[in-house]
Amino acid sequence: MPVQSGAVIGAGSWGTALAKLLSDKGYRITLWGHRQEHVDEIIANQENKTYLPGFELGERLFATSDLKTAVKGQSLVVMVVPSHGFREVFRRLLPHLSPGTHVVSAVKGIENDTLMTMDQVMADEMAVLESSPALHLGVLAGPSFAKEVAAGVPTAVTVAADTLANAKFFQQSFNTPLFRVYASTDTIGLELCGALKNVVAIGAGICDGLGFGTNTRAALITRGLAEITRLGVKMGANPLTFSGLAGLGDLVLTCTGDLSRNRQVGLKLGQGMGIGEIVDSMAMVAEGVKTTQSAWNLALREGVEMPILDQVHQVIYEGIDCRTAVKTLLARSLKEEIVF
Repeated sequence: MPVQSGAVIGAGSWGTALAKLLSDKGYRITLWGHRQEHVDEIIANQENKTYLPGFELGERLFATSDLKTAVKGQSLVVMVVPSHGFREVFRRLLPHLSPGTHVVSAVKGIENDTLMTMDQVMADEMAVLESSPALHLGVLAGPSFAKEVAAGVPTAVTVAADTLANAKFFQQSFNTPLFRVYASTDTIGLELCGALKNVVAIGAGICDGLGFGTNTRAALITRGLAEITRLGVKMGANPLTFSGLAGLGDLVLTCTGDLSRNRQVGLKLGQGMGIGEIVDSMAMVAEGVKTTQSAWNLALREGVEMPILDQVHQVIYEGIDCRTAVKTLLARSLKEEIVF
């Protein structure tokens, strides 16, 4: 095994599922949560009843609310905190990391203010800290609902890093008989796939909430993938990444699966609920809501046409009626299908 112990930063459903995966594989894993009462609950029950109920956490998994305790001396650190809090948490833990630590982001979002992906946020913070340790950064993405990973449902994902050697380190660290991991060096491609599929999933949920059929959903997924690919290629990603697990795979899962929080947001929007009411009613973060704003600004900055993104943005942030958004999409001028 490439590592003997590691830390997972973020005790939500996905962070807990990954911590369970790694501890079940045989690593000694420390799971960090930001609320002491939540950490105490995990320790007392040996289960995350708040975010991932029904799954026993083994004896190799420990919980703490102290970042230094969680990451000090670890060779593998997995970042699983929401994108809006990612920078602040990484900034706090960075001084406690050892040189050569492998840090992988499993977060699917884009920072609102800077329009940076999480890999870029980590690199940015490392550049700011004068005594920053030299780290190996990576990204994990792909179709992977937390509950199914925790249950041992066969799953395949991709990890990317700046070099194939570093990607293979992460690949070997996460791979199990039921969790197959592919390697890549297209970090920006994986991150854009992971972030932007959530926006399309909100659109898919809107269509389902309006009572449209599978024809509509299939068209939305396909054209949504075309938009994501256009932006990715413009930003230097490998176009083949978008037909892989992090691209098409995760897009199909998030647009069709009932466990998708972003699809649920869209479903409720289509049924007439307001975005404020929807967000307030959710116990866990739906990354696509905030990502819609940052992705819209990113597309504007890059000069890339993304009509589905634009209409989801109009619905969430401008209060446009969902049926009006659909009519606007269908009324656009006729075009060739494949254009980059």
